[in-house]
Amino acid sequence: MTGTQQTLETAQQAFEHFRHGLATGKWENFIAMLSDDFTFSFPAGPYQGLNEGKERMAEFLAYVSEKVFSQGLFFTLERTTFNENTVVFEGTSEGLMFGNPYKNQVAISFDVRDDKICSYREYLSLVYKP
Repeated sequence: MTGTQQTLETAQQAFEHFRHGLATGKWENFIAMLSDDFTFSFPAGPYQGLNEGKERMAEFLAYVSEKVFSQGLFFTLERTTFNENTVVFEGTSEGLMFGNPYKNQVAISFDVRDDKICSYREYLSLVYKP
């Protein structure tokens, strides 16, 4: 198996754990796939910008599940693009944000190193569709 194929498979597995976490609030399997030097970037809210560490990510994911999308957020995958180190998942996320209908276009990027996710970046469209 090539390095590029291994990168894709690792990222796909992590993404399925991520989608499951969005829908259920159960994040253990996703967090287990993060590297010790993990970083993430988010475009808005209290976690906007660059964040470091698995613990910070766990805080962010708890905030998303408990406060923002307490009834779950559901991601429909539309496209996957990848190279030797990075996999980008594009799609639509839908749910109730703070109890109000929410739908948005999203791109999520994972960088992979040694079968772990070492970086996560999320990009949102600026269009909120109730």
